[in-house]
Amino acid sequence: MRRHVVELIVALTLALGLMTPLAAHAQPPAQVLRIGVLLFSGPDSPAIEPFRQGLREHGWVEGQNLAIEWRYADGQAERLPALAAELVRLPVNVLVTHGLTIRPAQHATQTIPIVMAIVTDPVGSGLVASLARPGGNLTGLSIGAAELGGKRLELLMQAVTQAARVAVLWNPANPNKVLEWQGTQTAAHALGVSLHSVEVRGPDDFEGAFATLTRERPDALITFADPLTLAQHRRIVAFATQHRLAMISELKAFAEAGGLMTYGPSDSDLWRRAAAYVHKILKGARPADLPVEQPMKFELVLNLKTAQALGITFPPTAPCLGG
Repeated sequence: MRRHVVELIVALTLALGLMTPLAAHAQPPAQVLRIGVLLFSGPDSPAIEPFRQGLREHGWVEGQNLAIEWRYADGQAERLPALAAELVRLPVNVLVTHGLTIRPAQHATQTIPIVMAIVTDPVGSGLVASLARPGGNLTGLSIGAAELGGKRLELLMQAVTQAARVAVLWNPANPNKVLEWQGTQTAAHALGVSLHSVEVRGPDDFEGAFATLTRERPDALITFADPLTLAQHRRIVAFATQHRLAMISELKAFAEAGGLMTYGPSDSDLWRRAAAYVHKILKGARPADLPVEQPMKFELVLNLKTAQALGITFPPTAPCLGG
């Protein structure tokens, strides 16, 4: 109805010969702010939709009042510095990062606010001064890798009660995983479990790692999730299935592929909450004053089909896949 009224007024104005420029009466367009999102993976990343959802919850809609510059490394860490620098040159009002993309963004700018959707031990790694008052231009959401590493071992031992030797397949070149290894070691000592470290640093290391696991014959397997092991997760799960190894990891993708169980913070919830940081910064908050928050939602996923194949029984209320 309003559109027709406006059209009628315009028609009458022209008919009366009133030549006042229409632009003089037009409302100025709403300001469109721009953020950059630097992802280690590609455009199929599961982080994208939860992040967009979080933005919508705060009134930000891509293409209306917000422009989002997406940059994808497609799993190639060496591309990250150039992609971060490209976003800084645009420039963007806020730069959103996670995991391995944080350092390249930090090196690219000390002034543009950086939101870390997922970060491990930001204080210990020197990214922020403290969780309560980060200082600098970074803030976001931290996950407790050391504590969660121990928790995953406890859950695995509850499922495989007779396990005495547990192998850990992990990438020690990822500093975040070193903390997880330390936490798992502490828990293993308390539980009286013998841990065996099996290291991989690149795709070519997996055949040797699998040979080591076959030779050592552990009772169960823990796989630390990082970009390397996630890229090879189907291959890892296939090995565990072939050798009847009960396995736990962090990301749901491992359980969906056939691993026994996964436990960790909800990545989708973390990305949704990261949007709240973006909202506050776009409204004028300084990242130095926004406390780094901890996960609030955790996911335990159990693969019932795999459990049955291994002779493991889960409680009927457990969140299972494959049943």
